[in-house]
Amino acid sequence: MRVAKTLCCILTLTLPLIGTNVSIAKESSIYSHAATAQPVWAQHGMVSSQEALATQAGVAILEQGGNAVDAAVAVGFTLAVTLPRAGNLGGGGFMLVHLAKEQKTVAIDYREKAPSAAHKDIFLDEKGNVDSNLSRSHGLAVGVPGTVLGMELALEKYGTMSMKQVISTAIELAEKGITVTPDLATSLAGLKRRIGRWPSSAAIFYRPDGSNFAIGDTLKQTDLAHSLQLISEHGSKGFYQGETANKIIDAIAQAGGNMTLDDLANYRVVERQPVVGNYRGYQVVSMPPPSSGGVHIIEMLNMLEPYPIDKLGHNTADTLHLMAEAMKRAYADRSEYLGDPDFVTVPVEKIIDKNYAKSRAADIAINKATPSSEIKPGNLNPYESNQTTHYSVVDKWGNAVSNTYTLNFSYGSGLVAAGTGILLNNEMDDFSAKPGVPNGYGLIGGDANAVEGNKRPLSSMSPTIVMKNNKPFIITGSPGGSRIINTTLQIIMNVIDHDLNIAEATQAARIHHQWLPDEIRVERSLNRDTVSLLEQKGHKVKVKNAIGSTQSIMVTEDGIYGASDPRRAGSLTTGH
Repeated sequence: MRVAKTLCCILTLTLPLIGTNVSIAKESSIYSHAATAQPVWAQHGMVSSQEALATQAGVAILEQGGNAVDAAVAVGFTLAVTLPRAGNLGGGGFMLVHLAKEQKTVAIDYREKAPSAAHKDIFLDEKGNVDSNLSRSHGLAVGVPGTVLGMELALEKYGTMSMKQVISTAIELAEKGITVTPDLATSLAGLKRRIGRWPSSAAIFYRPDGSNFAIGDTLKQTDLAHSLQLISEHGSKGFYQGETANKIIDAIAQAGGNMTLDDLANYRVVERQPVVGNYRGYQVVSMPPPSSGGVHIIEMLNMLEPYPIDKLGHNTADTLHLMAEAMKRAYADRSEYLGDPDFVTVPVEKIIDKNYAKSRAADIAINKATPSSEIKPGNLNPYESNQTTHYSVVDKWGNAVSNTYTLNFSYGSGLVAAGTGILLNNEMDDFSAKPGVPNGYGLIGGDANAVEGNKRPLSSMSPTIVMKNNKPFIITGSPGGSRIINTTLQIIMNVIDHDLNIAEATQAARIHHQWLPDEIRVERSLNRDTVSLLEQKGHKVKVKNAIGSTQSIMVTEDGIYGASDPRRAGSLTTGH
């Protein structure tokens, strides 16, 4: 493994580097084609997140003697203040926690749930057609949030510090204000139509006269500080009961939703067994359903393992062709079989079985694309937002956290519950509103992911830990909606198959295929000759915006290395 220490332990890889070509991707994320940046190095612990202040809050906890879970919870609450488009109190997510002493990994599912009154036809109009407004920008779009209870459970079971200790930085930043960065200013201005339609949201995220914040302005969130203070004093009861809960339910009701106080009070986090696969001698540990990420990362790796990917070469047309064919087949299976395992039978063991992968890959042609119309879900009986955010943490004891959480769309529904400062999710759009009808990310779903009261919607969030000799080796994950799964897959393959260090693996050009539509989405930095060769194999190639924003850590014998993705501005990887 080729790694090199930097002369400085603090390096942000999200700034344009001298001599590089820089283009602006969606929401003004900086996408650098640099390939020469060194990975960040640390000796004792590291945090990699999409926002610098949150990373620093996590590292401060590590320096105070906290473990990886303490730091991860601090990062999660801080991101609710500093990265409002994805960091949250009003959303949900998944956390993988590796416990070094016990040599085990636990999966914490704090995904949102449908309100108890939800039903499979809730987003259909009188003609039986899907009304996407109801699942994306309406009170009915809001799922019961899980973040606060998820963070509390992780802290109480696996952390060492108190809620008051880990949440203090978030409270201070909300109360005193944060400086509006170029990334935040551009993001708020670009999504003013979604956010500004709600007076309670406009009062926070825009100036009193309605104009946009300028770079360098101070954004104070005093209501959010108060909500965080209630959590500091009362734990999750300060969110799911009492003042905050009443204000959340009032806001949802006024927006046409049907969530109740009982829905909030009855929310529960679920600890699940991670899914585990093996790839070329490494153990891949990832999130189980209702995440679709873990099972399909393992399924795709199983399909690709028989091929000499290292000899075919990194990002060559032959390698990308095989990856795209595996992606098609995995996403076809996703459309049929994945859902909330508490409500439907998900054939996890069959999907991640190497013999099943062999049968799925049997009709892959080396030099010819298989049309998606000819690919059906596998025969098994029985049978997430571009603005998600991911962060990774390791500590000096070898504990590791891989956490991905979201509001679904950027800023979720855009609705702040008045008096709380809390943005509410629009996670209900991740259900299949109607079998065969794409959701906001173009994903097709079936009955397994139909809307049902108290059910968790299917997610692409894929926090993942790759183990080497029973110890964490790669801790990674990404936002990106339907593209999360393939983004995480490519980080793993870049390191294991192509011997890239974590910075090189992060910056390398990415592709994405999700079965339908039948096209390979590629980043602009992919070689044009490679694109032509893919087209000659029969692929339809679309050059689009940057894919994902990984925050990754690699643990080696020489130290801990990490890299923040240059595709989004403002992130930071650092350690101590």
